Amino acid sequence: MYSLTVRDHIMIAHSFKGEIFGPAQRLHGATYVVDCELKRPALDADGLVVDIGKASAVLGEVLAALNYRNLDDEPDFAGQNTTTEFLAGVVFERMAARIKAGDLGPGAAGLTAMRITLAESHVAWAAYEGELGG
Repeated sequence: MYSLTVRDHIMIAHSFKGEIFGPAQRLHGATYVVDCELKRPALDADGLVVDIGKASAVLGEVLAALNYRNLDDEPDFAGQNTTTEFLAGVVFERMAARIKAGDLGPGAAGLTAMRITLAESHVAWAAYEGELGG
């Protein structure tokens, strides 16, 4: 399996509900390093997994909708704890939709899986990985 990873980051604010979150129940900020790993079993005719420029640009556009936002105020996340794990799934779904729409170009047709990783720090991260439908 071949893979290509592009990286960006987002800065958000949010709070959590539930005693398990301790002081994180209060409003706080987070900066996430976001990795998008795209996978396919064979390279395309140009020897690529996917166009790295298009993958970087689309990841940046997906993250721009979250960047510098208080996620507590976002209607899409009403009543949801926007944990690192949850946000990895959100970025996955939004990237998958953009891939399906053709935004990564025709070479992306061969992509079979993707993994989104959000790193909270150098010692803690979470990811969501899944198959990409045709």
